[in-house]
This record gives sequence, C-alpha cells and structure tokens, in this order.
Amino acid sequence: MIIKRSITKEDIRDLPKAAFPGRIHVIHTEEEACKAVEYLKTCKVVGIDSETRPSFTKGQTHKVGLLQVSSGECCFLFRLNHTGLIQPIIDLLEDPDLLKVGLSLHDDFKMLYKRASFTPEGCVELQHYVDQFGISDKSLQKIYGILFGEKISKTQRLSNWEADILSDKQKVYAATDAWACLQIYNRLEALKESGDYQLEPVPVDIPTTQEVHSETP
Repeated sequence: MIIKRSITKEDIRDLPKAAFPGRIHVIHTEEEACKAVEYLKTCKVVGIDSETRPSFTKGQTHKVGLLQVSSGECCFLFRLNHTGLIQPIIDLLEDPDLLKVGLSLHDDFKMLYKRASFTPEGCVELQHYVDQFGISDKSLQKIYGILFGEKISKTQRLSNWEADILSDKQKVYAATDAWACLQIYNRLEALKESGDYQLEPVPVDIPTTQEVHSETP
C-alpha cells in the first residue's frame, strides 16, 4: 500500500461516503450505561469521540452532550445531557486495560472535565500516532480518506446534540466518527505488523528552462 502524506479537500469531495455499518445503541439512563460499559470492557480497543451542541450566541457555551464509544460491531451513544458524566463512564475512561483511540482527545477531555473530574488512561491520540507513518494531515476526515479512499460526511456536525430525540442522520454521523478512529488505528497497526506499505515519495521540483537561465551567472 502506498500511503499519501496528505490529501486535498478537492480529493476528499469526490470520494464515496463512509458510514458505520454496525448497531447503534443510544444510552439515556445509568442502568443502560452500566450494561454498555460492561460490554465495552470486553473489547481490547475502542474508538471514542464526543459532540457538543453548537452555540451561535457570543459568550454562550454548552457542555458535552454526547460521548460515542465504538467497537467494530456496536457503537454506544451516551447522552451526557441526560445522565451526566456518571461513574460507569468515568470507569471506562480511566480503565488502563481498554485502549481508547480518538482524535483531538485533549480537546474532548477538556470539555468533559466540565461535567466531572477524571484521569484518562489507556488512550491513543491519532494526531500523534499517524506521524510514524509519515501522514501530515491531522483531521479525521483526511486521515480516513488517505487510508480508506472514503469520505466521512460532516453535515451533522453543527446540529443540536441536546435535542429530545436524535435523528437517524445524527446517530450515524456520531457513530461513524468514533468507529472511524478505531478503523484507522486497526489499519495502521496491521500495516505496521506486515510492513506492507510505502510512504508516497516527496515530489521533486524540476526547474523550468527560464529558472535555469535566471540562475546562470
């Protein structure tokens, strides 16, 4: 596999859309959260992400409304605006034996701290992890496009994540972001183990005739 160093927005626009293919479970209560965490702790690696209701009023901010945690088969959408950051979810975030893969985790955790204090353990930041493969892009959409040739839609990003009922489009969007983090990590781990990849060569600029003449004394 040839790994590109970066990909343009124009290239991303023309790619087919990616979507989480598994089951999505929306978590509204502490009891549901306990069952979800019990399942997730049987996994070795999960993808995580969060969503916050956007504010269009100066000086107004909102707390994280949704935390997504995805295995390869199931994604759980924890509605923190209903439950708060309760102990079962904190236990998940602090579990050193469960690898949690995300992108811009520092920002996600900074926002989650406004709901409750916790000490995250067992986390992989994709923005740093991709460096060893020569990928210079840092957005989830671009990294996924480079590795899978598919586009992650961002049309629901500014929707209301505290709505009484999340729409199907919101659920798929949220699940896809967390799942994509897991997919990226698994793909790169597999490539690292097999060694079956090459980094795209750096293009060499060939000077034009005019440039050559202008440099001649």
